[in-house]
Amino acid sequence: MWPSTAPSKGAFAELHPRAKRVVAAEFLRRVLDKLPYKVHTVLTDNGVQFTPQPHQFLPGGHSFDRICREYGLENCLTKPAHPWTNGQVERMNRTIKEATVKRFHYQTTAE
Repeated sequence: MWPSTAPSKGAFAELHPRAKRVVAAEFLRRVLDKLPYKVHTVLTDNGVQFTPQPHQFLPGGHSFDRICREYGLENCLTKPAHPWTNGQVERMNRTIKEATVKRFHYQTTAE
């Protein structure tokens, strides 16, 4: 078990047909419930799954933000066009894709 004050990175993955707000929020809840230590900060991009967009009105707030408040987390958003933070996420996404969906080769689309 890691000390709660030590910064750490981790990756959890689930495959879903669509990346929706509720899917992201419930995924966060499942991850937080499984971790053996307290999380203080979540780093996300500015996607619609993680933060309200300027044109949206969401009564009660964004579902991801509600989970963050419930668990006492700060949701830090990456700055667009800053590869040193976005690049870490993109590299992990590539690793996950290579280990899952790109690993299997099918003869037809139906397969």
